[in-house]
Amino acid sequence: MGTSILIIIAAYFATLLLISYFAGKKHTDNEAFFLGNRQSPWFVVAIAMVGTSISGVTFVSVPGMVGKFDMTYMQMVFGFFFGYLTVAYLLLPLYYKLNLTTIYGYLDKRFGLYSYKTGASFFILSKIIGAAARLYLVAMILQTLVFDQWGIPFYVTVTGIILLIWGYTFRSGIKTIIWTDTLQTSCLILGVILIIWQVATKMDMNLPQMIDAISTSEHSRIFVFDNWASRQNFFKQFLSGVFITIVMTGLDQDMMQKNLTCKSLKDAQKNMVTYGFAFAPINFLFLSLGVLLFIFMAQMNIAIPENSDQILPILATEYLGLPVLIFFTIGIIAAAFSSADSALTALTTSVCVDILDIKKEDAVTAKKTRKKVHILVSVAFLLVILAINYIQQDNILDTIYKVASYTYGPLLGLFFFGLFTKISIRDKFVPVVCILAPILSYLLEYALFSIYEYKVGYEILLFNGLLTAFGLFLLYKRKDNLNTI
Repeated sequence: MGTSILIIIAAYFATLLLISYFAGKKHTDNEAFFLGNRQSPWFVVAIAMVGTSISGVTFVSVPGMVGKFDMTYMQMVFGFFFGYLTVAYLLLPLYYKLNLTTIYGYLDKRFGLYSYKTGASFFILSKIIGAAARLYLVAMILQTLVFDQWGIPFYVTVTGIILLIWGYTFRSGIKTIIWTDTLQTSCLILGVILIIWQVATKMDMNLPQMIDAISTSEHSRIFVFDNWASRQNFFKQFLSGVFITIVMTGLDQDMMQKNLTCKSLKDAQKNMVTYGFAFAPINFLFLSLGVLLFIFMAQMNIAIPENSDQILPILATEYLGLPVLIFFTIGIIAAAFSSADSALTALTTSVCVDILDIKKEDAVTAKKTRKKVHILVSVAFLLVILAINYIQQDNILDTIYKVASYTYGPLLGLFFFGLFTKISIRDKFVPVVCILAPILSYLLEYALFSIYEYKVGYEILLFNGLLTAFGLFLLYKRKDNLNTI
């Protein structure tokens, strides 16, 4: 089994390298790496963005969360769509108007250098943690399936995976990723459809029987309106979905970098709306798979793993047969690579442009700097993944969203305040506000649970952003000739 999976990985990676070679054959400069020469077809970008959003975590965690939360995750997914519309028609016009390489350049034009560097730094922190967590889960699965059998340590496995990703991104960055992620998105969607088909076949179900089994399952519940204290309450989940999308897509250089490679604003908006429509049915497929897996475990008297992220990997390797194992392997690798390669490129772009300001360097020096940063970011990925492995977590997707609620809150506050006010602020104190806001948000969450037993969910992101905006308001200063954007 381990040898078969290794062959699949080798063949898959060889295909990515081939795409990388042809995509970056003519253009390997920083303009291609950062913006793909602004020549990407919008429909290709839309497909690529699906793969970046789904990641290996979605492939594993979403089916597993059905046991604890049923299909209530769809409430958040419905909110995602309205978040995508906000990004398409509020943020994208701004980014294209300013002709930005990274979206945090807006903060420099609106507030000043400290706000700019603070916003970019929070993105870098958020993305390294989130992307590393996504890649960690897949690395653990591959470690269990393949490399433990040969006595290869986990850190060697992770190092190898990161080297593979670096190998097809270092030449042309986002220009290559647009095309490799399109392939990977197709593979992961096909993978989950084939797994659903195989699981239904194992239970002797045809399509109508499968639909009936899912719809009548105790885990088919989608909406929760009757419990305001629950983290799964519809209004909490829906609003969280809207704002999580705004911050994790619209205020995230990783996701916006693909949009900025489109030929025009109109193309970028078509991409975003198409992508938003596609996201709901794809997530519904993953949740439906989760319901089928729980039905299968009940029929076969299989004990439910304590860690929900282990449900699909265990069933794929031990109970569902070789076809499912092959589809699972292809899907999980496609999802992992499409998320990690994009994050690696976006982090390299942000560090180079926002922190090091390499646009002031000549072309040759800037390219050398970018290559060095690309290596350093890869090393940072490795270290964070090893740290996550040491800490351990039950449901990685829940952890990612929770961390994002704290680290993206200041970004939400900065952009909200900049877009909807004309107030000038004392820029040099912005870092203090953006550090204090998450700390105070955590204290609020702790107090609400201790005093009222109220479990705060992802809505802490809203408070975090509002607290940041309030802090910025306190930094008000008079300025006669304010340059509003």
